Amino acid sequence: MTSAWPWIAVAALGAYHGIDPSMGWLFAVALGLQERRRSKVIWALGPIAVGHLVSIAAVVAIIGGLRLFFAIDLLRPIGAGALILFGLFRFIWPRAHPRWVAMRVNAAELALWSFLMASAHGAGLMLFPILIGMTPNTAHAHQMAAFCGTNTIAQAIAVVLVHTGAMIAVTGAIAILVYEWVGLAILRSAWINLDTIWAGALVAAGVLSLAI
Repeated sequence: MTSAWPWIAVAALGAYHGIDPSMGWLFAVALGLQERRRSKVIWALGPIAVGHLVSIAAVVAIIGGLRLFFAIDLLRPIGAGALILFGLFRFIWPRAHPRWVAMRVNAAELALWSFLMASAHGAGLMLFPILIGMTPNTAHAHQMAAFCGTNTIAQAIAVVLVHTGAMIAVTGAIAILVYEWVGLAILRSAWINLDTIWAGALVAAGVLSLAI
């Protein structure tokens, strides 16, 4: 896990979230269409990125804190079980996410909405196997020393930034593309059920965490 592959996986997960309309680009396009300004689409990306980043950072911090007190051999099955259960929950209740009462929002409301959507979809939870894989399977004392070290803290920050950066880059690209050329009709004619794919990915990640 010291190669580039964990970082590619972190970025790929962020890019996947950027593709999902419920994670932000649909809201950005709607705001742009309301005011008939591309600048409004671009404006929306800032609060969306902040909300997603805070959600991811919270999960990364929780996982990091757990690594201070529990051995990796114990955390791995717990995290894997959480992924599988959450994935099954998303299968059974795919529309269990926040509903917003209006499309006209300020920056703080948009950031809060983005935070809630990322949390409801388990965006940060999917990083669990990658973060655990980045930690050497050593004794408890060594884990504490490693996590408290500057390198590990910097690694956690980098994971959050790479993931969110990939997410907002894809979100922005799709939002501009849809706003300028494609139009929202694509949601009716050429879209797939990303909620089902994401639920399956959560379950698969949990199973792989147990198998590897």
